[in-house]
Amino acid sequence: MSCSKIFSGDLPELTHDIIKYFKNDFSTLYSCILVNRLWCRLAIPLLWENPFSIPTENYNFIEIYLLNLNGELKTKLNEYRIEENLIPSNTLFNYPSFIKYLNTWRIITSIEKWTEDAVRTIKPEKRKLDGFERLIHMSIYKIFTENEIKLHTLEIEIYRHPIHDPYLNYDLDLLLQYPSFFHNIKNLKLFISDSSNFLISYSNNRLSQIINLHQNLNKIVLDDNSFPLYQSLLLSKDYNCSNTLSSIILYQVNLKSIINLDKAFEQLNVLECVHIINCFLNNSFIQQIINLAKPFKLKSLFISGRSQIDELPFQLLLQKYGEYLENFGFGYGCNLTIKRELLELIMKYCKNIKFFESCEHENQIIYLVFGLIENINQNLNHLSIDVCETLYLDNRVINNNIERSSIILRNLGQSLPLNLEYLSLILNINNLNDFEIFLKNSQNNFFKKLLIHNKGAYDILPYVKEYIMKKRRVNYLAILDSFESIMIGRNFYNKDLFLLEDEVNEFGLYNIKIIKYYDLAICSKLNFIFS
Repeated sequence: MSCSKIFSGDLPELTHDIIKYFKNDFSTLYSCILVNRLWCRLAIPLLWENPFSIPTENYNFIEIYLLNLNGELKTKLNEYRIEENLIPSNTLFNYPSFIKYLNTWRIITSIEKWTEDAVRTIKPEKRKLDGFERLIHMSIYKIFTENEIKLHTLEIEIYRHPIHDPYLNYDLDLLLQYPSFFHNIKNLKLFISDSSNFLISYSNNRLSQIINLHQNLNKIVLDDNSFPLYQSLLLSKDYNCSNTLSSIILYQVNLKSIINLDKAFEQLNVLECVHIINCFLNNSFIQQIINLAKPFKLKSLFISGRSQIDELPFQLLLQKYGEYLENFGFGYGCNLTIKRELLELIMKYCKNIKFFESCEHENQIIYLVFGLIENINQNLNHLSIDVCETLYLDNRVINNNIERSSIILRNLGQSLPLNLEYLSLILNINNLNDFEIFLKNSQNNFFKKLLIHNKGAYDILPYVKEYIMKKRRVNYLAILDSFESIMIGRNFYNKDLFLLEDEVNEFGLYNIKIIKYYDLAICSKLNFIFS
């Protein structure tokens, strides 16, 4: 496809496809702006899709948005006599039209931080922060609604916060004045951190209105406090997304007390996938799923340590729906017996696993993990293994971590697929010979993204250079390590390779890009699934 575009002279479209690949690589996008006009025109919309979430602590984009004000709000803003150089005189693009993602919490905190700086430049008698901040909130949402932005994702986050809560209610009221704003939003995330504070307030009614105003909702994310609200809407006659909603993500929901699940899900006519992430499961909930008349296309299942499930209900669940499962894992605190039973059932009924995550590998199940990896070898493209218990660091636990790490290093390499999109290893490497065995056993494998967090004291970097760098076996690499060989006499345990400029440059000579560890790591399964 790319070659045909080159030969047909369609270079702008090809360039656009390339630049889209750097969607979340902000430093690269900023560099693209400086190349030429075409690259600038293609990169700017990507940078302005979600400016409130760019981690630069620079909130000047708010000033640029304010240039689009007119009428009464512009007059009110001028009354504050903000320093002239704070708000630029003109812009090259219609920046509000590019926005695709809005998060209420990030908007509130961004405006708060911007106004703290801006208030220093306004007239002393106008420095009542609350009035000025409300004006900025009203102005920003007015700009978005009047520009008829085509939003992809709306995230509403509600926390117990005495200062931010009034602004959230105020912002939701502003948006509800424009019902058409919600009509074409595809994805909705609802997070309510404290139901006791929220559900007794009139904000609950606002959320109900917002959900019902969506006419083309494709995907929704619900947490423990928002799920009961949404379930009640599903059961109501007014719910209007039954023929559009294709994906539901349940995140940290206590599903033990859920009833009428069958009635709720029977309302959804085009549901294609359900993702259950770190939810609290029990036999009753699983039985409700089994009893559903429509297929329950369970795409993701990450087991919480607090779940209370028996082998038989889970076996029946996977017998019926295991073919749909693509993402699976269990986190810290899962019962050893449950882990063993789950792994055996997953091996038997689930052949399409693409993402597998496993934490706290007791010696009894490590070899089951190897067996599962070999069993799903053809489809597996994301693998995350963490053997290090983090709650208690006495000598017994440390020794267990070292032993488990050695077993993994000696046996994992030969079990891996030839190509992996993502491999993350959190180990306590106390024997460099074991690490070398892993590298030799996997020397024919290619990893697009490789992450290693070494909690041991031994420096693994020389081995990484010899077996990974020189053979160009990765595209992106992130390492947390002691780097003892180049930091002699200094305590640099768990130092990020990204911070070592000479090393970054050396890897760059082999076309390997070093990334900050926590930027490359999939720290949130929710964000991974949602994207």
